[in-house]
Amino acid sequence: MAAKLKIRRGDRVIVRTGKNKGRVGEVLKVIPKENRVVVQGVNIVKRHRGARPNLPGGIDEREAPIHVSNVGIVDPQSNKATRVGFKTLADGSKVRVAKRSGEVIAEKERA
Repeated sequence: MAAKLKIRRGDRVIVRTGKNKGRVGEVLKVIPKENRVVVQGVNIVKRHRGARPNLPGGIDEREAPIHVSNVGIVDPQSNKATRVGFKTLADGSKVRVAKRSGEVIAEKERA
């Protein structure tokens, strides 16, 4: 069963473990069923693409999913990894909050 992830598309995250430790990037895609995220510029893999009638073959580099436990949201104040909490504001809206600094994590505008 998929868990409710606290990381969303558009968040700035830092990789905590693995070969890409310390890299910072934006979340491009969230895969809740597998508890994985795709982060821009992190976990680059090569895929061999066969030729199509109107496209040549070649080797593509793209980001592969990384487990959500290996990334942390970047704190807006300290630029370090932080956990995420929730808080209800005075106007009744529920927002995500960085546990490290207590600052509200800004939501990206979705087009």
